[in-house]
Amino acid sequence: MANSEFWSALVSAYPAIKTLHLWCVSLSIGLFSVRLIATWTGATWPMHPRMRHLSVGVDVLLLCAGVTLWTLLQLNPLRDTWLGVKLMVLVAYVVLGSLALKRAPTLRAKMACGLAAWLCVAAMAAVARAHSASL
Repeated sequence: MANSEFWSALVSAYPAIKTLHLWCVSLSIGLFSVRLIATWTGATWPMHPRMRHLSVGVDVLLLCAGVTLWTLLQLNPLRDTWLGVKLMVLVAYVVLGSLALKRAPTLRAKMACGLAAWLCVAAMAAVARAHSASL
C-alpha cells in the first residue's frame, strides 16, 4: 500500500477512531470511578490484577486512539496549547488516581485525591470541548 493510500484510509477512518476514543474515555472514567468508590468502602477487588490490567488496557487503547487523532489532525501539544494543557492535566490525573486507589496513606487522603482526579477529568473535558486552554 502506497503512503498516500495509507493516509487516505486513515483519514477515512477518522469518525471511527474518534468514536473509539470517546468510548474509551467513558470506559476509563467509569472503571476508575467504580474502583475508587469500592476502594473507599474497603473492598479489595479494585486492586486485583485483572481489574488493574483491564484499566491499563483501556487506557492504552485510549492513548493510541488519541495519538492517532493528533496525527490525523496534525496537532502538536507545543503549538496547540489546549492539547498541551490537556496532557499536563492528564499527568496530574494519573498521579492523583494512583494516590486515590492505592498510594495515599489514609482514607481521607484517598478521598481527597479521588475528588481532585475527578476535577482533572472535568478540566480535560472542558479544554477538549472548547479547544482552548482557558477554562
